[in-house]
Amino acid sequence: MARKASVSRNTLETQIEVSLDLDGEGRSQLDTGVPFLEHMLDQVARHGLIDLAISARGDLHIDAHHTVEDIGITLGQAMARALGDKKGLCRYGHAYVPLDEALSRVVIDFSGRPGLVFAVEFPRASIGGFDTELFHEFFQGFVNHAQATVHVDCLRGRNAHHIAETVFKAFGRALRMALTSDPRMSGVVPSTKGSL
Repeated sequence: MARKASVSRNTLETQIEVSLDLDGEGRSQLDTGVPFLEHMLDQVARHGLIDLAISARGDLHIDAHHTVEDIGITLGQAMARALGDKKGLCRYGHAYVPLDEALSRVVIDFSGRPGLVFAVEFPRASIGGFDTELFHEFFQGFVNHAQATVHVDCLRGRNAHHIAETVFKAFGRALRMALTSDPRMSGVVPSTKGSL
């Protein structure tokens, strides 16, 4: 079965469209009006081997908060829809990614229970005009709607760009592991409860 989904989210603040293929080649088409977030989402697609298309129009004349949060929400909704009943899913994923002095770890469980631990300190308030506080909002929106538990830890780092990049590359790599189909679990939900 194809693990693909498309989701639209329209509010008075944003209009978001997300399409993804969990068994893709790592291609991305991103048009959000938030360049640094696009740079990070491209890392997720490439390292997660997810084909990802995101189009967003938001109230950027105010700031990027609503747009970034709603992209996280819509991406989470699309991922939950593409996963379906999660039969045959590896479910868990983790990755460590270094970039020069920075090192981050992301651990994911598609448990059906949303939870986020975001232990990342940025040495600057913005990167290329992007408010670093919004990374937490993106991940919170994602976990709430993907129904996943995600732990994000920056273990060390001095350069804010490097820290952000290690977080999103690790997120992509952890997704890649968690989203892999396990042929030994074909037709089986990976839970002792029988459902996720």
